[in-house]
Amino acid sequence: MTMACKRATELMSIKIDRPLTLGERVSLRTHLMMCSYCRRCEQQMQMLRRITRRRREDESSDNEGE
Repeated sequence: MTMACKRATELMSIKIDRPLTLGERVSLRTHLMMCSYCRRCEQQMQMLRRITRRRREDESSDNEGE
């Protein structure tokens, strides 16, 4: 049985703060293989993480020059 999209998005969010368990990873990957909406959501979350990380790095390097 596959998980619901709501649980999949919860796991995507949890994954930001801590590593997922093996069972969580398998369930999420299985769901993502079948659900294009959640795949898109995961891509968007990854993009936001990259943008946020770059922004912090830019701000950090700006502060070093002061």
